[in-house]
This record gives sequence, structure tokens and C-alpha cells, in this order.
Amino acid sequence: MGKGAGAAGVDEPLLPEFSGGHGGGASVSGAVFNLSTSIIGAGIMSIPAAMRVLGVVPALVLIAAVALLSDVSVEFMLRYTAWASGPPSYAGIMGDAFGRRAGAAALNVFIAFTTAGTLVVYLIIIGDVLSGSVDGGGEHAGVLQELFGPQWWTSREFVILATAVAVLLPLVLLRRVDSLRYTSAVSILLAAVFMLITMGIAVYTVFTGTAKMPRMLPDFSTLASPFELFTAVPVIVVAFTFHFNVHPIRAELSKTSDMKSAVRISLVLCAAIYAAVGFFGFLLFGDATMPDVLANFDRSSGSGVPQALNDAARLSYALHLVLVFPLLHYSLRVNVDELLFPGRRPLAADTRRFVALTAVLMGLLYALAIAIPSIWTLFQYSGSTFAVCISLIFPGAIVLRDVHGIAKRNDKAMAAMMITLAVITSSIAIASNVMSSIKGEVKGVSAGAS
Repeated sequence: MGKGAGAAGVDEPLLPEFSGGHGGGASVSGAVFNLSTSIIGAGIMSIPAAMRVLGVVPALVLIAAVALLSDVSVEFMLRYTAWASGPPSYAGIMGDAFGRRAGAAALNVFIAFTTAGTLVVYLIIIGDVLSGSVDGGGEHAGVLQELFGPQWWTSREFVILATAVAVLLPLVLLRRVDSLRYTSAVSILLAAVFMLITMGIAVYTVFTGTAKMPRMLPDFSTLASPFELFTAVPVIVVAFTFHFNVHPIRAELSKTSDMKSAVRISLVLCAAIYAAVGFFGFLLFGDATMPDVLANFDRSSGSGVPQALNDAARLSYALHLVLVFPLLHYSLRVNVDELLFPGRRPLAADTRRFVALTAVLMGLLYALAIAIPSIWTLFQYSGSTFAVCISLIFPGAIVLRDVHGIAKRNDKAMAAMMITLAVITSSIAIASNVMSSIKGEVKGVSAGAS
């Protein structure tokens, strides 16, 4: 892949008339909103189930540890960006370390698979919330069907299509990441609303005596094997996989040096939201907590909570995903463009290519969301492979490669530890999922997304 391919890559979101100097004029608060939106995606719904497997204390420790490792890995990426001979992007520093054809192309493929799969999950969840779903032999009515009954316009196919065309398409056609700062702010607000509703319902159940007191430590008697604990690790890793949006957001900051602060603020904010949703979701549903916690809200918990409040929780979550969708689609589009059209001018500067690629990707995502009723099992494995590589293994490998000789001994030790932990935990998680699949005992805890 030539140098021009990198120039058309992840860090070229601007039209020529918007390009000015090194920064795009975006504020730290705007970067925090966009980063936080990149972090908090569908992964939030699996945190309570991960807490059910691990227990409260180990889950909180794991959330803090993965957030810390994410901060370290992003710091590695930003440091090598300043020294890279290629474009200032994730693909650029991978190409600088491992060659443009091998390193950058591998990253493009991994990001494309990760973001495409996550976006399909978003559409599936939106369809489940609005139109309902059939899961495990049980039928769950969507909000629209609860209100208006089965109609042609409440069907899954039409609802997802209408959402994709009327709501998502205008957002994904925006060419600047910073243009999404307002929708990102609303998205974070909706995630907070979901957290507060979950918290409120949980507190209500405490006072009414119907709460399921959460376990502080794992209950090994409920696990098929102690190795099943490792299946929760990819959930948390996927929940903090946002690295492919670091450079596009950094490119539009007035001062690119502010990116480290924006990343740390975002990680603290998102870790707090994850911890709260996980704890109160587990408190609310106990050992009945499902991999998709929204399914728990769909079913009556017997606590006397009005269905309207349960619907509010589901809708706030679905709307949150609607607003997260454009950021992930942005990364998917530029990575696919770099793979298919190397050496072309920046995508945002080519209107025909930009619109055509956007339309094709949206059509493909819609078709997959309709054809695949659930891809949680698929994400059990992608969370242990693609996401782990993007967030931990690739940044660590860049440091160990150290083509510019700037890594200190502590940096290389940390990088080696990151890679070792990622490989060991992911291998055990994959093996555990394979064995559970063979035995027909898959519990789906590792169904994750960003």
C-alpha cells in the first residue's frame, strides 16, 4: 500500500476548505463527548452479565484494569504518531512499524470487521427494542408493537429500514467527526439516563424487598468450569475498544496535545457508567441477568415497576445506539476505502466516492441485520480476536518493534505484559466458548460490542 493510501486513511476527515493548520478547532469537551460515545456502545448491555459471572468485586477491578490498559495503549499510539514517517493515523503507525502492506492493511481489515459487526448488532438491537424479537423460544414484544399491535409498519424489516434511511443516513453523510459532537453529547446523556433508570428501579426493588442481592465474588458452583470466568474478559475489552477513533478525533482538536487529557477524562467517565450499570443491573436481576440486559427489562421482574419505566430504559438505550452509529460507521467507511481504493485522494474530498461507499455499506449492514437474527455467538469470538488485537496487541507490538528507538525498558515491559495477558485470556475464553458450544451450554456472556 503506497503512501497515498495512508493519506486517504483514518486521519483525513476534512474537506480541503476545512483543513487549516494542525488542528480543526474542536474543543476538549467535544473530543470527550466523541471519545465517550465511541467507548459506550452495545458493550454496556453485557456488563451486568459479566458481573453475574465474575461477582461485583472482580468485575469492578477488571473494569478499572482494562480502562488503565486502554489509557496506556492510547498513550503508546500517540507517542509513536509523533515519530511516524507516514500519516498521523493508527494505520500510519502500524505501517511505519510493520510495513504499509502488512501492518496498515492488517489493521484496516481488523477494524473493518470489528466495526461492521458492531454496527450490525446496533441495528439488530434497535429492531429488537422497537419491533420485538424471538429468543430462546420466548417472544419479546417491541415498544411499537406493545403500543400499536402487529402492523406492517411495526415489522422488523420496515422499522430498521426506516431508522436507517430517515435517521442514520443523514448522520453518516456528515464528513467531519467534530460535526457529531452534539449528537455525541446527547448520546452520553442517554447512556446516563439508562444508567439512572436502572439505578432507580434497582433502588425501588431494595425498598420493596424484591432486589436480588448481588454476589461480591464468583459462585463456582454455577460455572461449568473455572475457566468460564475468562469469558467475561472479552466483554470488558470490547467495551473499551475505541482506538480506531483516536486519531480522527485528535486531528480536529485545536491543540492535539490535549488528546491525552480528553482520553483520560473519557475513560474515567465511561468506567464509572459501566460500573454503575453493571452493579445496579445485577442488583435488579441477580442470577437471572441475561447477556442482553434489555431482555430482562422486557420481561416482568415481579417488582411492580411500571412497564412504561422499563420501556423508557429500553428506548434510551436504543436511541443511544442510534447516535453512536455514525462514529463507528465513520471508521468503517475510511478503513474500507483505504483497502479498496489505495492511493486515491481523501475520501471526504471525493463526493461521488464518499456517497457511493456510504450507500453500499448502509445497504450491506441493513441486509445483514435482517438476515442474521442474532450474532451474539459470533461476537463471543470476535471480541476475543479482533477487538483484543486493536486495543491491546497491536499497540503493544508497535512498542516492542520500536523502529524509532524511543521506547524505555518500562514501556517494553508493559507492552509485553499487555500482549501476554491479551493472548492468554483470549485463548482461554475462546477455548471455553468452544467447549461450551460443543456441550450446548453456551451462556453467551461474552457477547460483546463497543
